[in-house]
Order: sequence, then structure tokens, then C-alpha cells
Amino acid sequence: MKKLTLTIISSALLISGCSMTPDYERPSVSVADVYLHASNSKEIQQQLTQQNWWYKFADEQLIELVEDVQQQNINIKQASERINAAKAYHQSVASYKVPTLSLNAGVVDLRFSENEAVAGGLIGDIALPDSFGGGYISGASRDSKDHFIGLNASWELDIFGRIDSMSAAAKIRAEQAEVMKTAVNTAVTADVINNYLQYRGAQSRLAIAQQNVVQQEQSLALVRSLFENGYSSELDIANEKTMLATTKSALLPLKTAQQVHLNRIAILLGESVNQTKLRFTDAPLPQMQGLVPTGLPSQLLTRRPDIALAEREIAAKNEEVGAAIAAKYPSLFLTGAPSFVAGDFDDLINSDSISWSLGAGVSWNIFDGGRAEAMVDMQKASFKQSVLSYQHTVNAAFNEVETTLYAYANAQQFNTQISKAVSHAEMALNKARVLYRAGLIDHISVLNAQKQNNQLKDAEVLARLNTATTVVMLHKSLGGDWQIKK
Repeated sequence: MKKLTLTIISSALLISGCSMTPDYERPSVSVADVYLHASNSKEIQQQLTQQNWWYKFADEQLIELVEDVQQQNINIKQASERINAAKAYHQSVASYKVPTLSLNAGVVDLRFSENEAVAGGLIGDIALPDSFGGGYISGASRDSKDHFIGLNASWELDIFGRIDSMSAAAKIRAEQAEVMKTAVNTAVTADVINNYLQYRGAQSRLAIAQQNVVQQEQSLALVRSLFENGYSSELDIANEKTMLATTKSALLPLKTAQQVHLNRIAILLGESVNQTKLRFTDAPLPQMQGLVPTGLPSQLLTRRPDIALAEREIAAKNEEVGAAIAAKYPSLFLTGAPSFVAGDFDDLINSDSISWSLGAGVSWNIFDGGRAEAMVDMQKASFKQSVLSYQHTVNAAFNEVETTLYAYANAQQFNTQISKAVSHAEMALNKARVLYRAGLIDHISVLNAQKQNNQLKDAEVLARLNTATTVVMLHKSLGGDWQIKK
């Protein structure tokens, strides 16, 4: 028996490790040498090497905000816990590759029924027939007590690599959890930067509107003075009041926008709005200093978390296909239970109290109505879906980069043109005021010049804000490392 058992174990160990998992190769994707709009400006041809790129905004409050949000954000903390859970799951699955041992100890107190049909007659004194000389012999005791201590061991030999494939898939899922944390970190960081920019943008627009209110109140006072001296009309006063009321009406939406973005920043930080408000002192809308690098298209495949996540999904599905194939084949189990059993506790640790059981078995579903084959087909279909999903993710990523590059180039040009327009509008307004005081033009011309100047100043802030947010979108679409390096 011992020889047979050793033969079975040796044979199983020799053939173990035979994997049914198909060979896996990372998917290859053909990419262009340069981005579609790379020739539009020289800055989009540089390598993306700088970490903590938001430092180029030269805004200390923004830098501190990013550092804190990466430490405090609840979604990032949840992503970290998902990594811990995924690693624990991998360890749990991998543990099936080694024997399971359990220690058992205790006392068993038994009482048998004397009226039991089969064994009841064996309890107590048993009368012997006359042919055996008559008399009585002692039977089994009705009450018995046993003490025991021992081990139970079980082991499934992974002959066809089913457990190996499941373990490899679980390891890949843990890698995906780490990629997911990177993606969450990127999303949260981009979100807090965008909201900070929007907050500063609303603040700048509000300051412009408030300055316009002051100027228009001064202008209204001037018109009233001219009216009193016979150089203006009630129509001029009414028009000036209309302009002033219109400008004042714009203050409330801007205050609302400022508060909304402040609230969103507080949520991202996981703190109260009052705490967040104390972080900020008056500051202008930050602008990116220097060039915006982009790198090469091929680098996008390794930088973007969504592409990395999709690739790891293919690898995990490939392992699950292997596990499904291996499940069609036999499983070999080895079991053992050495122990000490004695009626008297003093005799428990004694060579005469040793008992054991050893076993080896095979489990194989030779007919299941095609269930195992259907599971393989299902996993193969899931694998093909993950490949298609990867292709779609890559295509969408390159499209996003191209679109954002185009938007970035146009945003820069728009910002330049708006700045020129603001300069011309200020000159026109100053000239209109001089001509009006000289009586050479009517007040409507002054109002039109003032309205155009106010609109262009507001548009200039919006253009700067649009350029800044496009920079964030560009860095996000290009992937890269968004983790604070300390």
C-alpha cells in the first residue's frame, strides 16, 4: 500500500505543471510616427518627461492643493484598499497549490442505545448458548469516552494547471487594481486642478464685473452732471442705468459659480467648505509657463491607464480560458489524517494510540451534458471581447489626443487674438470718452464702446481659462505619471 501511494504521488509530481493556458502575447498596435497636428507648433513635438507638470502654473496654492488631495481624497483611499483586497484574493487562490493542514483535538463522550436494532444487543452482558458452554460474556460498554488529537491533510495536485491559471488571473487582477488607482489618481488630480482653475476664473470675472460696476457708476454720475448743465439728456441717463443694472445682474451667477467650484474642491479633499475656503487667498487665474510637451504616439500605449487596464484584461481572460480548459480534465486528490486516540487521557500520547488514514482519489466528470465545453466557449468569447475592447480603447485614446491637440493649438491662437482685441477696445473706449466730453459724439457711442470693452475683458478671462483647462485635458489624454514624487 505504501509503495502504491508513493508511486501515485511521484507520478503526479512528474506531470504536474502541465498548463492548458494558451500562449499570451501583448497585442501589437500600429501607430503613426507623429501626431496628426504635431506640425502645428513646435511645443507639441517634445518628449513628456516632466513629472508634477502642474508646477508650471507657478501657483503655490494649486501645488499644495494637489499634494493634499492625493493624500486625502476618499476615492484614492478606496482604490488603495481595492489593491489590498486584490492582493489578498491572489494569495488566497495561490494557497490552493499547497496542502491544507488542520489540527483537531477534543473529547468524545458517547452513550449507545440498548434498544438500537443492530448494535443494541452487543451492549452489556451477552448470554452464550448452551452449545458454547452457557454463561455470559462482557459486551460493549454503553458509555465510552475518547480523547483525540491529530492532523487532517488534503492536497489537490494541479496536474493540468487549473489552479496555476486561476492564480495567474488573480495576480493580473491585482495589477489591474494598481492601474485603477493610477487612473483614479489621475482623474481626481485633473478634477481638482480644473475646479481650482474654474474657481479662479469665476473670481477673476467677478473682479472685472465689480470693477465695471464702479466705472459705470462713475460714468452715470458724469452723465447726470452733464445733464444738469444741459449737455446731456434723460435718454443718456436711462441708457447708463440700463448698462449698470445689466452689469450688476451678472455678479450673482459669477458668485454662484465661484461657490460651486469651491464646494467641489472641498468634496475632493474630503473636508468642509469652510476648511477649503481658508486655504485660498486672493490670486489671479494661473497660466501655464513654458512649453507643453506631448511625446510620441507609441508612448501613449504605456502611459495611459485605460490602455494598460484593457491590456491586462486580455491577459486575465487568457488565464481564465486556460482554467476552463483544465477543468475538463481529471483532478487528483491526496488526503491523510494521522492522529492519537485513547479512552484515557494519560494514554493519549502513546505509540499504541496512533491511528491514521491515507487516501488518494481522482475526480473526473466524464459526462456533464457539455457544461465544461460551454464554459470554455464562454471564456473564449469573453477573451475575444476583451481584445475588441482593447482596440476600441486604443483608437479612442489616439482620437482624444488628436482632438485635444487641435483644441490646444486653437485655444492659444484664440487667446492671442482676444488679447489684441482687448487692447484695441480699451483704446477705443478712451477715445470715445474724450470725444463725448468734447461734444463730438453722442452718449450711445460711449456706451457701445464701454459694452464692447467689458465683454472683451470677460472673454479674455474665458479664453485664458479655456487654454488652462485644455492644458489639463492634454496632459490627462497623454497619460503620464500624475503621482506626487516626494
